[in-house]
Amino acid sequence: MRTDFQKHLEENLSFLKGSKLLVACSGGLDSVVLGFLLKELNMEIGLAHANFSLRGKESDGDEAFVINLSEKWEVPVFTETFETKVYAVEQKLSIQMAARELRYRWFEEIRKDFHYDYVVTAHHADDSLETFLINLSRGTGLKGLMGIPEVNGNTIRPLLPFKRTQIEAFAKEQQLYWREDSSNQNTDYLRNQIRHEVVPKLKGISTSWNTSFQKTQKFLQQSQFLVEDYMTLIARLLIQETDQGIEISIPKLQEMPHKDALLYELLHPFGFTAWLDISGLLSAQSGKQIVSKSHRLLKDREVLLLTEIPSEAKKSKTIIEKNVTQIITPLRMSFIPTEKVGYIDMNTIYVDADQLVFPLLLRTWKKGDVFQPFGMKGKKKLSKFFKDEKLSLASKEHIWLLESNGQIVWVIGLRADDRFKVTQDTQKILKISVSD
Repeated sequence: MRTDFQKHLEENLSFLKGSKLLVACSGGLDSVVLGFLLKELNMEIGLAHANFSLRGKESDGDEAFVINLSEKWEVPVFTETFETKVYAVEQKLSIQMAARELRYRWFEEIRKDFHYDYVVTAHHADDSLETFLINLSRGTGLKGLMGIPEVNGNTIRPLLPFKRTQIEAFAKEQQLYWREDSSNQNTDYLRNQIRHEVVPKLKGISTSWNTSFQKTQKFLQQSQFLVEDYMTLIARLLIQETDQGIEISIPKLQEMPHKDALLYELLHPFGFTAWLDISGLLSAQSGKQIVSKSHRLLKDREVLLLTEIPSEAKKSKTIIEKNVTQIITPLRMSFIPTEKVGYIDMNTIYVDADQLVFPLLLRTWKKGDVFQPFGMKGKKKLSKFFKDEKLSLASKEHIWLLESNGQIVWVIGLRADDRFKVTQDTQKILKISVSD
């Protein structure tokens, strides 16, 4: 296996030569063999072990084993203990997904802080098969059937071409020691059900089943690459990036064959899953929307508007004290005293400074907000003002207000409030501007 592994690196992962590699090492069979092979090839490696605090003394034993292994190999080791169950509850994740998030985030921190070029993990051919079956059972597109990618950004998986039986035979031949994870036998987890109950039956159908599957996955990967190239061309015809977000032309989409498949390819990277509802948006009334965890898809006349859902940080309030002349977040604004009114545009207003009550408040708008638009005598609800201005839902979410003592001074970028305008009686003028 050592020869085959070296050949695989030279032919398919030649960029790893001379790199500094961080090996994700659980202490199990696969990661021990991966570390051993890389060390045998004189690669510069370090070991990273995540203790997820899920199996008590057994977890601590795994950590001690990896530390001892690093001393034996004379390589650096990094360990971290996580409260995985607490994190899973806080983030509303399964234990498996919580552990995945925690370890990969930590691996990347180590990689950057200690100047490793890549993180290498010990996923192998059987893992890729299991991932294929898991995705298949849940419903997925072509990309979900490709299994585990060998190269994913800074994460590399050099053992993917090799089966677990090969890895285990090599470990025994080299008289390597490793730790067995008792949770791998727990069939409450879907992956373990597939590993222990489904995969053995599939392999029992034919001795060459695993090899045939690997060939099929290569064909699927090639098909996915064709799809990605096609989608690059289609995106140029359908998509336009604007200040509001990404606009997908509905009329142009309707002219395309397989529009539902196109919608899937365009939108699944943003976390959408309600495909029947999304297809229904094409004929829905303006204003109807569908959301994922991170994005919103809005029907806005002749387009589907894709926008990121504002985070809580973006919805925060900012206090502006008297004599402050500039802020840079959440907007870049200046507050400059002046003696006369100059050029006015959408990004600049002049107000009567004596009418302001400090501190001022910069905030996003909320339902029920009312102001007196410049040039008008009566008040108007912001919701009505936005409707008259024909603003989309996405546009409204990016509107900020400047407020003084509970009164709106400026709907920033749209309209100043008449109550703060400069008049013949004004003694002090404040120029307020917003810039990119």
